Amino acid sequence: MTHIAATEGGMSQAIRTGPAGRAMAQPMDGELLAGLQQHLTMERQASAAYWALALWFAERELRGFAHYLKQESRDELHHAGLFADYLIARGQTVDLEPLAAPRQDWSSVEEVFSGIFRMEADVTASLQQLYSQAERAADVRSTVFLDPIVQGQIAAEHQSAHLLGRIRFAQGNTAALLVIDGELSNDHNEPASLA
Repeated sequence: MTHIAATEGGMSQAIRTGPAGRAMAQPMDGELLAGLQQHLTMERQASAAYWALALWFAERELRGFAHYLKQESRDELHHAGLFADYLIARGQTVDLEPLAAPRQDWSSVEEVFSGIFRMEADVTASLQQLYSQAERAADVRSTVFLDPIVQGQIAAEHQSAHLLGRIRFAQGNTAALLVIDGELSNDHNEPASLA
């Protein structure tokens, strides 16, 4: 961390800068910074996983599932972008870690959506850990940043549980899966709401 001098009314004040030389108002706790970087990688990995799933369904002529999963891939990349933007805004350098090749073969639609639910639950757990780290570090900027992301992630987990439930209910019946595929083609993928 370096400092640059600024003058205000003839008085010199030091301004902290981050690794890339960008001004920053508050340094970040090292553990929290590492967690944010790891979560950014997790979002990028989820984007690659969803893309691989979209390919798998496209190869099986299930365009609704492919459409839904392609959009999920874009959403995960957007989430990674939110973390990158936040790190930059906090004066940090974004470290892009290598991604593992995503899995590309599954035995059933239910296996795919079971994996999706587990992946979304893991992302939720990661966000909860980040939130706890931010609270321990008394980093209100980070808790404010994370609040809407956690809320959105809880909704994503709910949606994946809903789709898994519908697929399990279909019990591998081709006609039922085609109905779900048609719904996904038309962006009808939300759970029922009782509110």
